[in-house]
Amino acid sequence: MRRSLRRQLAWLRAYTIVSSLVLIVLTASAFRQSAQTFDEITVGRLNVVDADGTLRLVLSNKDRMHPGVMDGVVIDRPRPVAGLLFFNDEGDEVGGLTFTGREVDGARRANAGLMFDQLNQDQTVGISYAETDGRRTAGLHVWDRADEPLSALIRQLNEANRIEDAGERQTRLAEIRASAPPGPRRVFVGKNADRSATVALSDGEGRPRLRLVVDADGNPRIELLDEDGNVVTRIPE
Repeated sequence: MRRSLRRQLAWLRAYTIVSSLVLIVLTASAFRQSAQTFDEITVGRLNVVDADGTLRLVLSNKDRMHPGVMDGVVIDRPRPVAGLLFFNDEGDEVGGLTFTGREVDGARRANAGLMFDQLNQDQTVGISYAETDGRRTAGLHVWDRADEPLSALIRQLNEANRIEDAGERQTRLAEIRASAPPGPRRVFVGKNADRSATVALSDGEGRPRLRLVVDADGNPRIELLDEDGNVVTRIPE
């Protein structure tokens, strides 16, 4: 009798353990496969990744914003802006949407931008707005970027940022930036701080060569400029 009771208890114990394991597996599987719906969620940062873990999108406040990455090299810098960053199939940052803006002691400063980066490089198309003490600019920009990857420059800047002496660090950073491949702005369509509506086309060095302008008083003009920025032809004179 006792032996039979022991066998029954052992069988019951085994059945309980197996049933519990099956229930855990089924619950975990259902949780993974089911879509979760929230009426409201509060987060400091939200990361969206592919099935293989590749980062594709970051939605963040200004305290936790991703600093940017290229070829696996993370940029060593603070980035105190809130917004949305996009990443390509390789996990490189490829632009985003950012906002800043505040008024301190009557002084207003604000910036907003929607940027699209060239592959392995910096932004090549962008829409931006900037304001400083009532002077505002807003428009579409097109830049001409180099073919070489930006990651080489990022590595140099990261190394320079580790220099302990502040003066030496700033000197080295300035040298690196001065030797970086140029990224001239070729096209601007927008409004300048003097409230003129402008279309500016520039050469490969970023020098404006043709401007279509309607000033704040409504006066239109066409300007052709030389390499030094001097107006050589203006219509009307």
